[in-house]
Amino acid sequence: MKVVYLLAGVAGFIGLAVAGVAVAANMTSSHHSDFYSPGKHQFYVWCAGGSDSMVWEQGANAEDAQSRLYASEKAAGHDKCWPVWQGRVAD
Repeated sequence: MKVVYLLAGVAGFIGLAVAGVAVAANMTSSHHSDFYSPGKHQFYVWCAGGSDSMVWEQGANAEDAQSRLYASEKAAGHDKCWPVWQGRVAD
């Protein structure tokens, strides 16, 4: 009888693990598609020894928006700042 309980426990654990992986994969694929989507993207601008901020930038994708934001920060004299992508913002 102990073997039956042990097998049932192992099967339950495997089922929970499979469900967890499925949920995590779904969440990351959504985040992945947002990175490559056009629109407004949110960035945390990290500045070495300075004032960090949260900023939004339009772009063809997150990389384009990040490049635009970095260029504008650098033009404003903030050459020690780097925008870190947080996600796409719904319009």
